[in-house]
Amino acid sequence: MAPEGKEMFEIRQAQEKDCALILEFIRRLADYEKLLNEVTATEEDVRRELFTEPASAHALIAFENDKPVGFALYFYNFSTFLTRRGLYLEDIFVDPAYRGKGYGKALMKHLAQIAVDEQCGRFEWVVLEWNKPAIGFYEKIGAKLMNDWRLCRLTGEALERFAKGS
Repeated sequence: MAPEGKEMFEIRQAQEKDCALILEFIRRLADYEKLLNEVTATEEDVRRELFTEPASAHALIAFENDKPVGFALYFYNFSTFLTRRGLYLEDIFVDPAYRGKGYGKALMKHLAQIAVDEQCGRFEWVVLEWNKPAIGFYEKIGAKLMNDWRLCRLTGEALERFAKGS
């Protein structure tokens, strides 16, 4: 599913040999989102979570002329209301030099096709409120922004403390 006129564009499932590349894309995305200081992942973490069974997540790599230009990392969640699993996009990133060529849209379409093929009831992701270009793109492809919902997170010491009953 290459963008129109992009004969040398391809998307493939990530392979174990891509761990360093995936980590590089994760860091570049975090830098773009002004969150690089929060990245603690290592190549070994990527290898363990994506390529040890059962895999916690999966990744796609996008290439132009054999050069990696983007990635998407996803996993499956579950909807009790639909009683079906869903595809959850954790991260998507296209190198700024390759944006505007339809590669992000191609990655999203590829993921949507995986969701359809896997009979998922939903394809979901979150977007930062300040990322107006992404929000506009998502609305353009038909995504509904869930303004009534807020992401909640326990992590680090707060997670440990709560788990221990404090």
